[in-house]
Amino acid sequence: MTDRAHPPMQADALTTLTAWLDFYRATLAGKCDGLTDEQLRTASVPPSSLTLLGLVQHLAAVERNWFRQVLGGEDVPPLHPREPGTGHDGGFELGSAGIVEARAAWEEEVGRAREVVEAAGPDGTGSLGGNAVSVVWILTHVIAEYARHVGHADLVRERIDGSTGV
Repeated sequence: MTDRAHPPMQADALTTLTAWLDFYRATLAGKCDGLTDEQLRTASVPPSSLTLLGLVQHLAAVERNWFRQVLGGEDVPPLHPREPGTGHDGGFELGSAGIVEARAAWEEEVGRAREVVEAAGPDGTGSLGGNAVSVVWILTHVIAEYARHVGHADLVRERIDGSTGV
């Protein structure tokens, strides 16, 4: 299991939020550790097609969207096209790319996200649909996204090999 640092109990808002986000990022990585590409492609339970590989791909897209596009204002294309009829940002559908490629893309987006947050600082704002959105709001939203999907990852991992916790 990937090492996770517990967030500080006394820190400023930006430090606290980025630490919680890093905690959930490490949790996702840990849920994938030690599994084969085939296992990472294993769906949870019918009718769901949710997989750990799909979660890694999706969360890379989430990182890119919220940090690079919304907060940083970068004109970068989405990592995955929006899945028709689902409302998802993409990434859940599996292609030929495996965990090595998906993990590398996710880690690159996480690294870029950290840079964008650092540059924005505690009072930074981005733009969403022409409306200003604070770095604190974005971090809180992405933490919620990770928390929800890490819960999914718990269930998928347990289904694959019985591993629970952490």
